[in-house]
Amino acid sequence: MPPFVRNFLFLLALAFFLSNCSDQIPPRILLFSKTEGYRHQSIPAARAALRKLCHANGIAVDTTEDAAEFNEKNLRRYNAIVFLCTTGDVLNPEQETVFERYIQAGGGYVGIHSATDTEYGWTWYGGLAGGYFSSHPEQQTATLQVENRNHPATKHLGETWQRYDEWYNFKNLNPNVQVLLSLDESSYKGGTNGANHPASWFHEYDGGRAFYTALGHTIESYAEPDFLKHILGGIRYAIGKKKRLNYTACRTPEIPDPTRFQKTVLAAELTEPMELDLLPDGKIIFIERRGAIKLFDPATGLVNIAHKLPVHDEFEDGLMGLALDPQYIDNHWIYLYYSPVGNESVNNLSRFVFRGDSLDRASEKVILQVGVQRQECCHSGGCIEFDAEGYLYLSTGDNTNPFASDGYSPSDERPGRSAWDAQKSSSNTNDLRGKILRIKPLPDGGYLCPETNLFAGKNLVCHWPSEGEWPAWALGRPEIYTMGCRNPFRLSFDNRRKLLFWGEVGPDAGEPEKDRGPQGHDEINRAREAGFFGWPYFVGNNKPYHEYNFATRKSEPLYSSTQVINNSPNNTGKRELPPAQPAFIWYPYGNSPEFPLVGTGG
Repeated sequence: MPPFVRNFLFLLALAFFLSNCSDQIPPRILLFSKTEGYRHQSIPAARAALRKLCHANGIAVDTTEDAAEFNEKNLRRYNAIVFLCTTGDVLNPEQETVFERYIQAGGGYVGIHSATDTEYGWTWYGGLAGGYFSSHPEQQTATLQVENRNHPATKHLGETWQRYDEWYNFKNLNPNVQVLLSLDESSYKGGTNGANHPASWFHEYDGGRAFYTALGHTIESYAEPDFLKHILGGIRYAIGKKKRLNYTACRTPEIPDPTRFQKTVLAAELTEPMELDLLPDGKIIFIERRGAIKLFDPATGLVNIAHKLPVHDEFEDGLMGLALDPQYIDNHWIYLYYSPVGNESVNNLSRFVFRGDSLDRASEKVILQVGVQRQECCHSGGCIEFDAEGYLYLSTGDNTNPFASDGYSPSDERPGRSAWDAQKSSSNTNDLRGKILRIKPLPDGGYLCPETNLFAGKNLVCHWPSEGEWPAWALGRPEIYTMGCRNPFRLSFDNRRKLLFWGEVGPDAGEPEKDRGPQGHDEINRAREAGFFGWPYFVGNNKPYHEYNFATRKSEPLYSSTQVINNSPNNTGKRELPPAQPAFIWYPYGNSPEFPLVGTGG
């Protein structure tokens, strides 16, 4: 036999041998039982029972409570990850990213009992687990309906299964799961999910496989043959066909190695810096509230003052906003939002020529003026951003003193107290404060108010200082895109999805008060279209305040988010307002039950 034929047959036999060997490698799972909330007493018994169960059925098992093992190199070793009675936020953002990529690569997930009492702020995980724990009654015997007897987790059961356990009620259930077991709420006390009360399910999710069972609270569960067969079937489903993980299928990008980044301080010891933008030549232009317009030159590493704009800088006024014109390369226009010096209480949105590293003060063209009061603090807003279509967004604060309302709704309607009443501004359709304005600046210094603004009705062209250019039928100022803002300090526009985002600085009440309203919440808001965002009647996800009589110090009924009425004598606009829109994200001083990842503060 020729040598090359002998070598070929040897390699072929070796490949066949190795292939068969790989088929004999047992699947491996990781039991993860870290807790950051309630810790189940059954965890040690569950760990021991599942290790014994898997070993008896040819499945290798590792156990851990160390989230640091959620790294890509380690997770590649496993066919499935079991979240065994986990609670709370058990993974940090980097570990969450690793786990998402593991599932997207084809990995398996098994959730047991309080795995749904885990990671409430991570919506991807909620979809994987299939829902979140809401509540539970006392432990008791209940009847389970077996909805699917063809699955390995339930094929050993009859049509019903009666057992003693702690029975979870759920919220935010994923409608795309395949239910295996459901609870008959007539068989026990305390169910709140109604006729469709799932207790175990499976589904394919984001490239991987997921199985969950709400059963398994008690220590006795892990000595029960039918329950252990139920868990084993779920594990086998999650393992699947033992396919090699395919990380090229991952949608979630890897988190870059932090050692790849180097922090460089460009400028220090600044005085209340407010906004910045990048010039075409690579220099950075930025502003300080007290009027300085500065330039950082990367070629020299130096910061120079390009211009010192005279501004009224009491309270929170001053030089607040900066943006380059979308056609800056051709026209050298920049836009500033500032408080001019003088007796007139206004803030200007103005266009200037900025050329040769200096501001041409004589080139100022006032685009728009916002009337304000300067007797009392606070909330000026002042962010300027352009979208890809050339629309300029300007945020303005409610210009209201919040320090005489105990941290609740500042709606003091007593004579002479307009500065303490945010109804004059945020909820006033005829006032530009407490808003985000949307206009398209025109070359002649005018601006277009698009018909999709909150009150424009049709495309309207306006020129300052002319008044009355909007028709009498208009329901409010045509520049208004969103209203009901407290202090929308910074905003951002997502051009791909056509979404406006902004951060909203919240009120100061540290605790809710039954006769006044909710505790203070900071907000991240998102607008797909023009709307009213609630202030000063609501905060967060439309948590209502009580109407409050500051003269008698008596509380009146809660405000209604669907029928919002501005009865303030300081209101110069419409009485009836659009329905209030809830915040996108909201969080108080303490822990946020809805968004735990934001931590505490505010």
